[in-house]
Amino acid sequence: MPGGGKSTVGKQLARQIGVPFVDSDHEIELRIGGSIKQFFDSHGEAAFRDLETEVIAELLERPGECVLATGGGAVLRDRNRDILHARATVLYLRSTPEDLYRRLRHDTTRPLLQVRDPLAKLRELHQQRDPLYRRCAHYVLEGARGSVHSLVSMTLTQLELAGLIDPYRVAATVGAEPH
Repeated sequence: MPGGGKSTVGKQLARQIGVPFVDSDHEIELRIGGSIKQFFDSHGEAAFRDLETEVIAELLERPGECVLATGGGAVLRDRNRDILHARATVLYLRSTPEDLYRRLRHDTTRPLLQVRDPLAKLRELHQQRDPLYRRCAHYVLEGARGSVHSLVSMTLTQLELAGLIDPYRVAATVGAEPH
């Protein structure tokens, strides 16, 4: 969901495990040479979603590990859900529409929320997207109540328990002694 913490938590997670952080929205903006909002306004949501699918597929084909944050609407496309689930370990930072509204009520950069009643829009998006996020995700973390630090810690724990990252590598990356 917009405002769920993908970029903030993703950057911290990438730093903790010593891999690059990549934001698909930023990559799209580099490609179009402008803002997503401008592209959205001029070309519409369908054209944006087509471009988003291309960029996500390309990012997942790059060699090496990274932490990838996608735009909140990426799950709307079956192809995106399929390639994300097959080629990546997907974490869903789940928040309620009310928690998201508290974070985003003054944000003017998110095209889908520039409506008369942003809370109603967030509720509509949540109802539509939550089942898609759950279907795509390997792990669901309740993101609303936790700090960035606690969300990163929960994510690291999940990844360690699944054998996807080496806890000693993480400890060395952050300069701590492994326990």
